[in-house]
Amino acid sequence: MRRFHERVLGPSKIGISSSTSDIWLLGVCYRISQEESSGDVDTSNGLATFKEDFSSRLLMTYRKGFDAIRDTKITSDVSWGCMLRSSQMLVAQALLFHRLGRSWRKPLEKPFDQAYIEILHQFGDSEASAFSIHNLVQAGKIYGLAAGSWVGPYAICRSWESLARCKREENGLEHQLLPMAVYVVSGDEDGERGGAPVVCIEDASRHCSDFSQCQADWTPILLLVPLVLGLDKVNPRYIPSLKATFTFPQCLGILGGKPGASTYIVGVQEENVFYLDPHEVQPVVNLSRDNLEADTSSYHCDIIRHIPLDSIDPSLAIGFLCRDKDDFDDFCSRASKLADESNGAPLFTVAQTHSSFKPISHGDALADTGEVREDDSFGVVTMGDADGSTNEDDWQLL
Repeated sequence: MRRFHERVLGPSKIGISSSTSDIWLLGVCYRISQEESSGDVDTSNGLATFKEDFSSRLLMTYRKGFDAIRDTKITSDVSWGCMLRSSQMLVAQALLFHRLGRSWRKPLEKPFDQAYIEILHQFGDSEASAFSIHNLVQAGKIYGLAAGSWVGPYAICRSWESLARCKREENGLEHQLLPMAVYVVSGDEDGERGGAPVVCIEDASRHCSDFSQCQADWTPILLLVPLVLGLDKVNPRYIPSLKATFTFPQCLGILGGKPGASTYIVGVQEENVFYLDPHEVQPVVNLSRDNLEADTSSYHCDIIRHIPLDSIDPSLAIGFLCRDKDDFDDFCSRASKLADESNGAPLFTVAQTHSSFKPISHGDALADTGEVREDDSFGVVTMGDADGSTNEDDWQLL
């Protein structure tokens, strides 16, 4: 089947440019030049180790042939599920880092790690898999998610918050499938027009307490930050800050792409970003959690694709995973420094309490370029009929 990304994202740019600039991939730096280096930088054949790291990231793509979603006849998410798949990739990476560590790489030989197979099982395409597209659609109904409809970053972030809460209530504290609090970072007013998001330390602490049922002062926490950074394209003032987020050790990447065509952005080199593309259609695969000899090749990609950072849609979401309180404090320190150096255009800010921050609207930064964006791009767009038929030419953000 013809790949949708060539229609929507334009011709593929494959591989790595001849640039010798450093590559940042989800908080890890790969030095491509042959000059001497120091610090926390991978210097052992940087290009090869970058490729190994990239191909070890978990890939979620369109699938066909799964059981119909709830009371619909839809058995494929082709042409409408790319944002859901992109978000699955981000959350899967969070689970992988939490359970196996950031240094984990795709095994070359079987049997595989039990934890690796269990994570893939949770993202299978059936209601039996906790984080399936079936369960994500159900949990996100209140935010407009529906099978056959395209959804934006804000709604998908809130849907993950809802799904995590549902699974926590179902399984109890001792058997958490997503063993971390989920905090959707919003502005002074919650919702799509809440201004520049504020990471409120008080709120983060409350989320951790709620997750642990008051049994721990702090827990691992997944931060999801939905943003709108321009009108038709990302305002150039935000580009340096977006690039800098990939240097954070807590980085989980960006949900973003072109209008109506989400990708999972995992790395950056100079002005280009590397991404995993969910627009390839593959047959459904539901792995048993006990099958350590399973074929997992459809969950990884060796093809490295990139697009210019300034070409992505301004409606996006950034993810971060803080493993413990010290890691969260480090994140807040880096985020505060980044905001201070943003020349008045922070992606988000950090405050101790709600009463201690002054709301900053992204519209303030847009005003310098004469741009005004009605922030309604977080809604949903119906992409097809109940039988799963779609029209690719209708892809757009409302």
